This record gives sequence, C-alpha cells and structure tokens, in this order.
Amino acid sequence: MPLSEQEQRLLDEMERHLMNKDADVVSASRDGRTLSYRNIVYGTILVLVGLGGLIAGVSTGIIPIGVIAFLVMVAGVVLAATPAKGLAALKTSPEHKGQRKPSRTGSSSFMDRMNDRWDRRQDGS
Repeated sequence: MPLSEQEQRLLDEMERHLMNKDADVVSASRDGRTLSYRNIVYGTILVLVGLGGLIAGVSTGIIPIGVIAFLVMVAGVVLAATPAKGLAALKTSPEHKGQRKPSRTGSSSFMDRMNDRWDRRQDGS
C-alpha cells in the first residue's frame, strides 16, 4: 500500500532529522575537545622525520639513531592523536564557523510535533 503525500513528507522529515542527528553523533567530541588539524600536521611531519631517521639508522648500523628516530615517530603519533584544549577547540568547532548546530530543545520540539501529528491523525481516523 503506497504512502499518502502527508505520510511521505513526514517520513522524509524524520529521515532528514535522523541524518542530522547521525552527523552530530559522528562529529561529537569527548569533553568538548576535538582533534586539532595543527597537531595532526605536526604529528605527521614528526612521524615522517622519524621514519627517515629510522631508515638512516638501520642502513648505517648506528642503533642509537634508530632508537631516537623511533621515539620521534611515537611522539608524532601521540601529538597527532592529542585533542585540542581551550581556545584551539573553540576555533575548530562548527559553531564558530557560522554553521548552525541543532540544539537539544529543537530535537524535543521535533518529537513533540511528531507526537501531535500522530495524535491528530489518530483522532481523525
């Protein structure tokens, strides 16, 4: 049995809402901290420098150079995975880039509207 136009619009609206909520869940950060692009770039550079040093240390047979290079690589990975704190996290958040983030009150009013529509539909049948 095909859906009526109203049911189809309601289904489309619910789908859009769920897609927005899924995007919010995926991009949500822990404790208000997000990964910093600056840290990722510097960490990647450190890993590449460490990899080059490791190759140089192994090819020359000088073990301390390889060990130091490996430690530089580990430091690069730790730096890249470290979340930003304070103002750096605020600068990279979508709220400060002009993008509107839906609030919790918006999601509750959406559900209230859905419940109201459902009740009206049930009363009309």
